[in-house]
Amino acid sequence: MKFHVIDRENWERKPYFEHYLTQKCTFSLTANIDITILLEQLCQRKLKFYPAYLYMISKTVNAHIEFRTCFNGEILGYWDEMLPCYTIFHQDDKTFSAIWTEYSDDFCMFYKNYESDRKEYGNRQGLFTKEGMPPNGFPVSIVPWTSFTSFNLNINGNDDFLLPIVTGGKYFQQDKKTYLPLSLQVHHSVCDGYHASKFIEEFQELANNCQQWLRV
Repeated sequence: MKFHVIDRENWERKPYFEHYLTQKCTFSLTANIDITILLEQLCQRKLKFYPAYLYMISKTVNAHIEFRTCFNGEILGYWDEMLPCYTIFHQDDKTFSAIWTEYSDDFCMFYKNYESDRKEYGNRQGLFTKEGMPPNGFPVSIVPWTSFTSFNLNINGNDDFLLPIVTGGKYFQQDKKTYLPLSLQVHHSVCDGYHASKFIEEFQELANNCQQWLRV
């Protein structure tokens, strides 16, 4: 996977990047996503929610350079493509493992990749059970036990972590619709409120138009 180096001296975002990187400024935005249609379509096709959720997040992340911009060592740039590094919960001891799955823009292929990884690593205990964590991975998880109106994850001592952190919550019913709390945390040096808003907007569009990509 190719990493594109950013020419910081001639980068139009240079003053914003340097200011907010120095300030160590991150922010998070949480929105309730209407997943009524998505859940209906998944149920009809007998498909799981979690891989669909991971696919939608990955597709949205890959649609924008701002969500793929990071340091590769000490070099600033952006990846051609990102893939999800996500958590799997173990019911027996209430721990979790972090694994990753190769991304594909084709949902059918991504779903098969997820199922293969889930089958091989789903019952392995430990924090990191799939070796070879790629450098172009980004963190995504879900807290299915509770709904929330905000969520923030602090990474002390790693102030140059620029990639988005996405966390979902327990979905809930309201006015005969089903909503998913979705939190996006970004570093202000590479993302502004506009970019975060586009993420939420495009994720909602994927949920609304899921019949166009739900093919397995």
